[in-house]
Amino acid sequence: MALLLYLGMTAALARGCLHCHDNFSEKFSFYRHHVNLKSWWVGDIPVSGALLTDWSEDTMRELHLAIPAEITRDKLDQVAEAVYQRMDQLYQGKMYFPGYFPNELRSIFRDQVHLIQNAIIESRIDCQRHCGIFQYETISCNNCTDSHVICFGYNCESSAQWETAVRGLLSYINNWHNLISPSFTCLEPQHLANLTLENASECLTQH
Repeated sequence: MALLLYLGMTAALARGCLHCHDNFSEKFSFYRHHVNLKSWWVGDIPVSGALLTDWSEDTMRELHLAIPAEITRDKLDQVAEAVYQRMDQLYQGKMYFPGYFPNELRSIFRDQVHLIQNAIIESRIDCQRHCGIFQYETISCNNCTDSHVICFGYNCESSAQWETAVRGLLSYINNWHNLISPSFTCLEPQHLANLTLENASECLTQH
């Protein structure tokens, strides 16, 4: 885990995630414009409207992730499909009794947050099924541009693979971060043959 943290798992400031989906603007424009038809109580209208308007900003505020909010396109499509399906079903109903509509919106919102959290974390966990440096394509929730995540997988089947993986890690740090210094004696070539995951993690966290 220390290696993953070392490779850039820092908190990110972002507006949201679902707003990066192609259909978000059209869908939520419809939801906002038709919110006044869904409650018998006039007080539900401004509350529901505010929930829909602030959806993107509130999403990231509730994620509480210690890693950058970057999601794969496939997982974003899955989250969006689940959210739109529930929202469309909610909007197919007639007028609702007081309080029902905003409560349902809050429920959909909370479930969406959990889906996004799980999607981002699952991609990072899947990385550990690889050996060494691994990269996968994502969308940055900060500005909806194409991005990629680089992480370190521990699933090496032999000591030779592990040694190659660590060499790749050193090369990545040296070339991209420019952080290698002579103090990394524990990761010098003569020590790699007997290097364990625990020793490597301890080495990186001490420098």
